[in-house]
Amino acid sequence: MLWLSRVTYQPHTDDNMKVTALLIICSWLLLGSLGKPQFPEQEKDPKFWNTWAQRTLKNALTLQNLNKNKAKNLIFFLGDGMGVPTVTAARILKGQLNGQSGEETLLEMDKFPFVSLAKTYNTNAQVPDSAGTATAFLCGVKANEGTVGVSAAAVRSQCNTTEGNEVTSILRWAKDAGKAVGIVTTTRVNHATPSAAYAHSVDREWYSDSEMPAEALQAGCKDIARQLFENIPNIDVVLGGGRKYMFPKNKSDVEYPNVLKHSGTRKDGRNLVQEWTDRMKDKKGHYVWNKKQLLSLNPNNVDYLLGLFEPGDLTYDLERNTDNDPSLTEMVEVAIKILRKNPSGFYLLVEGGRIDHGHHEGKAKQALHEAVEMDRAIGRAGLLTSIHDTLTIVTADHSHVFNFGGYTILHIPFTSILYGNGPGYKIVNGARENVSTIDYQENNYQAQAAVPLSMETHGGEDVAVFAKGPLAHLLHGVHEQNYIPHVMAYAACIGQNREHCLAHSGTAGLRPVFSSIAAILTATRLLC
Repeated sequence: MLWLSRVTYQPHTDDNMKVTALLIICSWLLLGSLGKPQFPEQEKDPKFWNTWAQRTLKNALTLQNLNKNKAKNLIFFLGDGMGVPTVTAARILKGQLNGQSGEETLLEMDKFPFVSLAKTYNTNAQVPDSAGTATAFLCGVKANEGTVGVSAAAVRSQCNTTEGNEVTSILRWAKDAGKAVGIVTTTRVNHATPSAAYAHSVDREWYSDSEMPAEALQAGCKDIARQLFENIPNIDVVLGGGRKYMFPKNKSDVEYPNVLKHSGTRKDGRNLVQEWTDRMKDKKGHYVWNKKQLLSLNPNNVDYLLGLFEPGDLTYDLERNTDNDPSLTEMVEVAIKILRKNPSGFYLLVEGGRIDHGHHEGKAKQALHEAVEMDRAIGRAGLLTSIHDTLTIVTADHSHVFNFGGYTILHIPFTSILYGNGPGYKIVNGARENVSTIDYQENNYQAQAAVPLSMETHGGEDVAVFAKGPLAHLLHGVHEQNYIPHVMAYAACIGQNREHCLAHSGTAGLRPVFSSIAAILTATRLLC
């Protein structure tokens, strides 16, 4: 999967140590070809680096002309668990998948002109979870771990602390402003990140009523799947997994009819999909559950779309059935083509959610391929929109205790990709496992970990925030994570950020794109 082709340190010359060096430096695969130079020949020439740096400098100077247009469209990409080491490793992997050494490659997010850092802690946790962070970057307020769409005054799993502590999301602000809104995820659509866009729940795991305690149901708390359809009526596009939480308990799944664990879970007997279909039948609404159905749609004839492609989370991209299951990129393309029909613009939340799952399982290969696929989706979104009127932000909710590094000085080989803790901890005959004796290229290989845990944990460091488009420059320096939706709302003139949109004289404080174009045309006429 990921390898390092640049061997930088080799203090020993005997054959055994050379072999050991190769195994230590590799991240998943050995060097692609021992006959190739360890780095490109052009990198020996100072002119190569000087020319590259000068080109970068010229590009940077163009950023002095800030984009102050009003953002018609807002796209928020969330790589769940995509800390900075994951971004770096994904960049190398992307390059290697394209036949390069990898380090010199640019991810799509790397091309964004503005980068900042976000502090990810929850109000009650130094190392956060995805629920509290989602509330921050979607609702604009920090919250407790395990809760979604409620303030820090709410206590996890205590239903009676919900009422009065609800907070609304930027998806709601955009919908109230007349924009089309959508959610696309590789997890369940009622998982932590997407649920904070529409739900108010003191427990992220209340996926359906069968996961809720009786006292919570009696007290009037609603499960998250139900809130998806009831809290914000007519979310325009919802694509992801989580089919089983929408159907009555024990109802067979359409794709896996003989697998009991994939059957419906709802104790209240409701069929939320059928209810949605009935409500949308005269509104150009479509429900799909496989790739063929999704890609056969003509977006011009679809105003509302619900797509649930798995009973739970979608499969890892490396294991995806390409005939039946859509990729994240394919889902994003369909979503944008539907949402952009709204003359007022749109807000789209996109989650690469299984980056996180791969890391938790110690399966770095799975996690990094998920990150590369999300980067493809970022690129596709860029082709379908314009930087002049679309603010696009890419970030993570939190990091993981994932890293890569190491030198060729130890006698027991190890992969350069390592975890601080997790299921990859192994002792063989009283010593660390020698990776030269196993198949570390296998998709589900669990990378070595320092501390034994059944599941690897999140990390607590800051995460990167990449931004492009109108007012992207407001994302700079180091900020609290909950600052992000406030910037997006300000750029789009929605939510509580509207006063600046019209100056006291009645002229636009934020320029719509057409005013910039008109200025250019006027200047052209004067010069001709």
